[in-house]
Amino acid sequence: MAQAPPHPSAIQPPDQPPDTPQEQLAEQMAFRALADPTRRQILRLLAQDSLTIAEVAENFQMTRAAVKKHLTILDEGNLISVRTEGRARLNRLNADGLRQVFDWFGFFDAFWDDRLATLKSEIEKDIQ
Repeated sequence: MAQAPPHPSAIQPPDQPPDTPQEQLAEQMAFRALADPTRRQILRLLAQDSLTIAEVAENFQMTRAAVKKHLTILDEGNLISVRTEGRARLNRLNADGLRQVFDWFGFFDAFWDDRLATLKSEIEKDIQ
């Protein structure tokens, strides 16, 4: 019988050193930002175009102050960037910040692909 796989939190990719405290904090901030459905919707809007706070707020029934708070959390999570053009502050999607989240999920995707392939192999051995 195959041995139970270790818990995913105990696994570290062999080709990568352990996360530094700064990397762990960056991941935590990104996942905090993604935890809220309103912020995920804001990211979808910003994927289409750079928007000011007022333009983002037009898409929600909340105050500009509430939208600014969401944008601040997205910025702290490195999922958006803010640039100033004249008097306007434009918020835009930060693809590099999303890549970090994608890479985190990618590790677990590969982990489970490997585990399922091993399970399939063991089942096929048992059938023969």
